[in-house]
Amino acid sequence: MAIEIERKFLLASEGWREQVRQSLPMIQAYLGGDGCSVRVRVSGDQAWLNIKSAVAGTTRQEFEYPIPLGDAQQLIALAGGPSIDKTRHLIDVDGWIWEIDEFHGRNHGLVVAEIELPDAQAAFARPEWLGDEVTDDRRYYNNALASAPFDSWEAA
Repeated sequence: MAIEIERKFLLASEGWREQVRQSLPMIQAYLGGDGCSVRVRVSGDQAWLNIKSAVAGTTRQEFEYPIPLGDAQQLIALAGGPSIDKTRHLIDVDGWIWEIDEFHGRNHGLVVAEIELPDAQAAFARPEWLGDEVTDDRRYYNNALASAPFDSWEAA
């Protein structure tokens, strides 16, 4: 088991785009569960099963396992509900890896930056393109975006 410590931010500008080192298309589906998130993710020819506990501040337990692509595709079909379609852009800034998720479909227009930290007190430089922090706003969690997409929000 791993502990995930993650912070989420909106973006203040498009300046991050010139720093992208890799972009990965992803589809994610959620398999239900109260108090935890059970996710199947497909990116290219790779797939993972991921389970995350409920959030306590910026911290939660995380279990992630690679699974065969065919199994992932079947699990996504079994999920039967809405999925998340996004492109994850990876950016290196001062020794940290930033994941910029650019959403598509019903979440089009939403772009969120995430950073995973070794501990909750870890200090990091804020890139100039970073906007407001939304770590504590559950609407921005991917499992929430699957069931309540960005285009259904009153005002973001």
